[in-house]
Amino acid sequence: MSTVLEIADLKKLARRRVPKMFFDYADSGAWTESTYRANESDFAKIKLRQRVLVDMTDRSLATTMIGQNVAMPVALSPTGLAGMQHADGEILAAQAAQEFGVPFTLSTMSICSIEDVAAATKKPFWFQLYVMKDRDFVRNLIERAKAAGCSALVLTLDLQILGQRHKDLRNGLSAPPKFTPKHIWQMMTRPQWCLGMLATQRRTFRNIAGHAKGVSDLSSLSSWTAEQFDPKLNWDDVEWIKKLWGGPLILKGILDEEDALMAAKTGADAIIVSNHGGRQLDGAPSSISMLPRIVDTVGDKVEIHLDGGIRSGQDVLKAVALGAKGTYIGRPFLYGLGAMGKAGVTKALDIIAREADVTMALCGKRRITDVDASILHKD
Repeated sequence: MSTVLEIADLKKLARRRVPKMFFDYADSGAWTESTYRANESDFAKIKLRQRVLVDMTDRSLATTMIGQNVAMPVALSPTGLAGMQHADGEILAAQAAQEFGVPFTLSTMSICSIEDVAAATKKPFWFQLYVMKDRDFVRNLIERAKAAGCSALVLTLDLQILGQRHKDLRNGLSAPPKFTPKHIWQMMTRPQWCLGMLATQRRTFRNIAGHAKGVSDLSSLSSWTAEQFDPKLNWDDVEWIKKLWGGPLILKGILDEEDALMAAKTGADAIIVSNHGGRQLDGAPSSISMLPRIVDTVGDKVEIHLDGGIRSGQDVLKAVALGAKGTYIGRPFLYGLGAMGKAGVTKALDIIAREADVTMALCGKRRITDVDASILHKD
């Protein structure tokens, strides 16, 4: 643990400890992965303004996201198959987030179910919704999230048609994994991962299995999932979901000013500037490059968050300086989860918090709520 100093260290550990098909799932983008790379590299182009001889005492990263208190403006992104990075992964990540004081967002395509996570945590978490053609199933998911006490619904708008990820196809990704010679070898070389999986019954999409009509076995579950994402999703559906949910609503996947205006008109509590981690439209701009334009367009109408490319506390600070009220980490917490389970997720949050705190001080600020574009260097 003492040698883990940055998110990249957790990534190296996870690569050694997680079977290749599942590590690649977390660490891949669509097609050429150009947008995936741009999400990270565009943060590096933003330079910070160093300040000296200012009071750096009594610093605080505490703020709010959609009116909820958070220890820092960071939430754990909804990530499918987190429970395949480490046994009971979503439960462990939710517990780590709860103890740290930041939101955890459970994906529809999680391995641990809504009920699993609710039973293992004491504070409300957020639930991310994919809209399926089976509207009764969608309604049921929302009711289950309500019953579990989820305090926000995150509606993903950019995954109605799945972007092609070459690594997943080449690896033959599935949950649970297929027992081909290639997959058996991958698992045999990761004995600690295998032992964890043998000790849990959570190895498939438990939000779907046993809840969706006509899904009786793993093969039909796989085909149902592939066929059920609804390409007809539109703004009228958002209004229907908003009324059905009745609580705080966050719209994820906004990357264009016109869409941002449409999203603001829905009355959503927040929008997430996001390109799905570079996993959908390859060739789209990075999230951070679009943030200022979307802030200028709707920043006075709706709370704006950012997802995609954050690998450090400095990245969090840069996003906040450009107008984001909250940020999300997906891969960093998955690397931590795959590397060391719950302790690894906590370590990822510790790293980001420490980096954000020190950077904020060196930029001359003591409160994250005071951070704005004045901390950025202008050429």
